[in-house]
Amino acid sequence: MPEISRFYGIIIVMYYNEHGVPHFHAKYGGQTAIFTISDLNILEGQLPRRVRGLVLEWAFEHRAELMENWVLAQAKKPMRDIAPLE
Repeated sequence: MPEISRFYGIIIVMYYNEHGVPHFHAKYGGQTAIFTISDLNILEGQLPRRVRGLVLEWAFEHRAELMENWVLAQAKKPMRDIAPLE
């Protein structure tokens, strides 16, 4: 599992073999949601409202880095860690 960030019990991952719109996965407890990078909408899944807000705050701050990691993943190159939400 290519983890790119972790904060407040939330794990952010991006997979190498995925296609479609650029996106990332956020995991918390037993729940997972997939967020688009361009507009930060949820494509699939759900998270508690508080957790969703934290993920959106983090993703808004790191959207360019998320897109860079998407490009790296598509090229099967190592992704970079992204700083957690502080």
